[in-house]
Formats: sequence, C-alpha cells, structure tokens
Amino acid sequence: MSKTEEFRVSGEDLMSKIKELLKEGNIRRIIVKSKDGKVIFEIPLTFGVVGALIAPQLAALGAVAALLTEATLVVEKSED
Repeated sequence: MSKTEEFRVSGEDLMSKIKELLKEGNIRRIIVKSKDGKVIFEIPLTFGVVGALIAPQLAALGAVAALLTEATLVVEKSED
C-alpha cells in the first residue's frame, strides 16, 4: 500500500527537498511536475536503492531544477 504527498517548491529548493525526502527511506517514486502540471522528471526507486545508483538521475534533475521557477514534487511513499 502506498500514499502520495505533493509539495510545491521553487526550482532552487527542489534538490534539497528531494534529498531530505530520500533520507526518510520509504520513498517509492518521485515525480517532478512543472508549474502547469506537466511531468518533467520521474524517478522510480526500489527499496534500498539510493545513493550511487540514482546519482546520475539526481545530477540530471539538478540541471532541470535550475531552469524551473516553481515545481510540484509528487512523492509516493510505501506504508508499512
């Protein structure tokens, strides 16, 4: 079972918010949407796969975040 949370963040705060959420450890998927609701980036995460395996995706997301003024961060969390 999973639950979804949404956060509105500025482009410059996007990466810090994602890193904060990843530390929680129960994230299944991260979706970044533009101000008009279009999906810009999606990162599916499997349990325990954080760190080096998603580093390239986070680097690409950092480049995208630099271009955004505002974004919606959709986080799918597993409920244990």
